Amino acid sequence: MLLDYRCLTTEVRRSLAGLDDSKRKTEEERERLYPAVLAAASRVAVTARCPAGIDSRGLHVTNLDALADMLGRVAVPGAVCLSDGFRLGSRCRVEHEAVVEGDARSAAIAAASVVAKVTRDRFMRRAADAYPGWEFADNAGYSSPGHREAITRIGICSLHRRSFASTAYSQLELGPA
Repeated sequence: MLLDYRCLTTEVRRSLAGLDDSKRKTEEERERLYPAVLAAASRVAVTARCPAGIDSRGLHVTNLDALADMLGRVAVPGAVCLSDGFRLGSRCRVEHEAVVEGDARSAAIAAASVVAKVTRDRFMRRAADAYPGWEFADNAGYSSPGHREAITRIGICSLHRRSFASTAYSQLELGPA
């Protein structure tokens, strides 16, 4: 996410006043911030990684590679990109700086956090229609008690990571990932 505050209208600046770590915002607050973030952004990049890929490479490695890819897509010459907490080393081809608790300390990282969370929530609401029974619209795939109960009752679907360590998963007989 690349934000350029110099060319923002007063209205967009005001709408961004509530920008903060997306985990500290309700779904409604994130949805209200989303169009303002897009209006303020010079560049936005979003990616998704499939469960099978995450299972084969690991969540952390997959997340770092995805972050490096996205920084490469939003970077501009002469600017230093910020990443939320992680130095990406040689996997990232652009100059970047890790900011610990970045989504609470950097407007650009907080904006990226809002875009990521809104995108995921919207995807999970659509997934709820395709995969009834897991209540994805309500739990967004997070390990809520209801979601764990659904896994115990009906198993997992193609959206579930087989490598995820969960007590609900341990009750299932899963083959190799």
